[in-house]
Amino acid sequence: MSDLKCKIAVIGAGPGGYVCAIRAAQLGLDVIVVDAGAAGGTCLNVGCIPSKALIHAADEFHKIAHVSAGQLGITAAAPGLDLAKTMAWKDGIVSRLTGGVEGLLKRAGARFVRGRARLLDGQCLEVATQTGPQVIRAEAIVLATGAAPVELPGLPFGGDILTSTGALALSEVPGRLAVIGAGYIGLELGTAFAKLGSEVTVIEAGERALAQYDAGLVRPVLKRLEALGVGLLTSTKATGYADGQVQTEAGDIAADKVLVTVGRRPLLQGLGLEALSPEMAGAYLKINEICQTSLPGLYAIGDITGEPMLAHRAMAQGEMVAEHLAGHKVAWDKCAIPAVCFTDPELVSCGAAPGEIEASAVAEFPFAANGRALTLERDDGLIQVVYREADHVILGLHGVGAGIAELSASFALAIEMGARLEDVAATIHAHPTQSEGLAEACMKALDRAVHI
Repeated sequence: MSDLKCKIAVIGAGPGGYVCAIRAAQLGLDVIVVDAGAAGGTCLNVGCIPSKALIHAADEFHKIAHVSAGQLGITAAAPGLDLAKTMAWKDGIVSRLTGGVEGLLKRAGARFVRGRARLLDGQCLEVATQTGPQVIRAEAIVLATGAAPVELPGLPFGGDILTSTGALALSEVPGRLAVIGAGYIGLELGTAFAKLGSEVTVIEAGERALAQYDAGLVRPVLKRLEALGVGLLTSTKATGYADGQVQTEAGDIAADKVLVTVGRRPLLQGLGLEALSPEMAGAYLKINEICQTSLPGLYAIGDITGEPMLAHRAMAQGEMVAEHLAGHKVAWDKCAIPAVCFTDPELVSCGAAPGEIEASAVAEFPFAANGRALTLERDDGLIQVVYREADHVILGLHGVGAGIAELSASFALAIEMGARLEDVAATIHAHPTQSEGLAEACMKALDRAVHI
């Protein structure tokens, strides 16, 4: 094959990669995207999107199954579940979105080369395609290869030991499911399968679940897990699995399937980086304020550049890199990146945590005092504002509650725009909505809360 030439070669068609490619093409740059898999990467194909589809299906099934136990005067026959059909519906959404991404790339004018890429230097790569090796020469290369699940020594993936990808491909609900790791992936999927009928036990080596979130925010999630019958073992290490039993330091736990969710590692192997020796930051590629590595012409975005491993961070980095390569004066200057955990109830964290910044204070508003939350039968939540005492600038916004993920944009917007408590408190929030809790939290900080 003759060599291909372009302005930018993007390795990886996940959220960061495809956004980088589309934005660069919009700016008139010649772009080639390389990926061995479908467009959309882990997030769209086997992560964010399919997991949220399963969580929604589980919520709907659980609501129907337990509607007669409520106080609404509604009765219903016991529902049935065809998990294979549910998974087919989920796969249909994924297929529609992957096709959409490929269409967006094509419409923008970005070329797509399917295959595995290996760097020859900072401006040249070779792709192993089905028809043979293809060399691509570019003025700049953007690495956006993402991350993969971490495997435990005594629990190698395969058979009944699942990654999140395997759990999202099950055709039957496991009778007993052990989840190793009480981070957001483990608790999201563990909660979903508990609602679908699995007997779920979560095993966490650390002292508590969702350790990256404030303990006060996590409390409603733990209460809900208990109500769903989910067992939670903390400060307990899983060491192996045999004969339908997970071996732990606290004794054996019966399980038909084992879901291992103890973290993710950057996908840097097989790219030829060993010969190029870029500067590293631990296990991740070290980058500067424009996502450039220590090698001229080589950029990196997304999970391979460290925490937080979030699709929307990768997207923002990809857009910035494209604009930089188009000659725009840009740099990474984001004040806050919202993180959402789709447990029940949902968790949102954005900006500084309580106590993280000196001379800051915290105020909270409980959903138990919010009319909309009460009408939804979900008052098990709160909104928390962290602010600088001297000038009332909002430094962090956090919350837990049903559907609170949709408030994450408001949280991030307030912080990015440098809003003060008075700004949010003076903004009219529609009634009755849970968003009123955001204004009420700020009013509480100003010592003029109305509803508590």
